[in-house]
Amino acid sequence: MTTAILALQGAFAEHAAMLDALGEPHFELRCHEDMERPFDRLILPGGESTVQGRLLRDEDMLEPLRKRIEAGMPVLGTCAGLILLASRIIDAGANDRTIRPETHLGTLDVTVERNAYGRQLASFATTESFEGIGTVSMRFIRAPRIIETGDDVIELAHIDGTIVAVRQGSQIATAFHPELDDDTHIHELFCGL
Repeated sequence: MTTAILALQGAFAEHAAMLDALGEPHFELRCHEDMERPFDRLILPGGESTVQGRLLRDEDMLEPLRKRIEAGMPVLGTCAGLILLASRIIDAGANDRTIRPETHLGTLDVTVERNAYGRQLASFATTESFEGIGTVSMRFIRAPRIIETGDDVIELAHIDGTIVAVRQGSQIATAFHPELDDDTHIHELFCGL
């Protein structure tokens, strides 16, 4: 099975290194023509969700990827990738719930608050329990948080009562960056889908 890693912006090289460590075939997804290559799984990396979403739309990849995810293709979204997958998105401190279907995939039944942990200087790392894996390192960089989940969403990890990782069907999403540590367990879980 081959994994496509969205490589429009963000931490795609780090995800590639994780897949290399696991011996998993992969390639970078940069433009619509790359969609013609066969792939069975997708990684949406951390980075700038607004930029990635616009580029997905501009490169005519948004709808084809949405259809593949809705059809059951396994996907791992980390940080900005979580935001791209979320069906409901709010900005930190905002009172309204803004849906951005024109630049986001919206396939994961969660409400996500962008930049929930503050600016870059508020970034932090911790170690917490992850359902089905055990203890994992978690790095949060301008991270979102999950504030609400749908009925079919399984909560995989929490920090101080806040949901930071979920699974819905073949979609796994984290508010943190598992690709920035040496621990491959989350990528192994994803590759096992």
